Amino acid sequence: MRDVRVVLIGGTSNVGKSTVAQVVAEKLGFECLSTDRLARHPGRPWRTPEWEVPAHVSEHYGSLTVGELITSVLGHYERLWPRIEELITAYTAEGSGRKGLVLEGSALWPVRVARLQVPRTAAVWLTTDDALVRARVHAAGRYEAATSEEQHLMDKFLARTERYQTLTIDAIDRLGLDRIDAGGGQSAAELADTVLAAADAQTTVGRSSAGR
Repeated sequence: MRDVRVVLIGGTSNVGKSTVAQVVAEKLGFECLSTDRLARHPGRPWRTPEWEVPAHVSEHYGSLTVGELITSVLGHYERLWPRIEELITAYTAEGSGRKGLVLEGSALWPVRVARLQVPRTAAVWLTTDDALVRARVHAAGRYEAATSEEQHLMDKFLARTERYQTLTIDAIDRLGLDRIDAGGGQSAAELADTVLAAADAQTTVGRSSAGR
């Protein structure tokens, strides 16, 4: 791959960003981080053996409309962006002595990424069918065994997630950025190779002649 030091992988929740980013990082010998590590918006609203849903998370998804949830998460990502930009700049700096970085997260909003003036940076977005995202969330939250209240919170999370993906795709396509369908049955390794090929072909951050 050309002299890229930072690979950004955006997309909505549960689209497969974390898994693909880890494979890309392993292939390149780069570090792998999530924007969630910088500052997490209210997390997933379903229980797992390692996670009990905090009261503020239940209240967040239970009390806000889908429109309000979108406004809230977009505001969070706007506040987080300066830290993301600083991180990208640090990893691309000449003589930094750092490994390269694969950074994934929903906070990589296309409009902001497209405005980056940081060299040696590439960006792609993963998208997929809403049905696949829904199936993943239902499996993770054991939807069929959940209480009606827990199902309601998962439904609100999914509605926000699907709406966020629609907005993301609209922005990507309007700007002519690179997006990859992660729902075609490809393995994580195959998707990682597609990400690397797209990154290698980019002439500006997030955009190649094959942008789609």
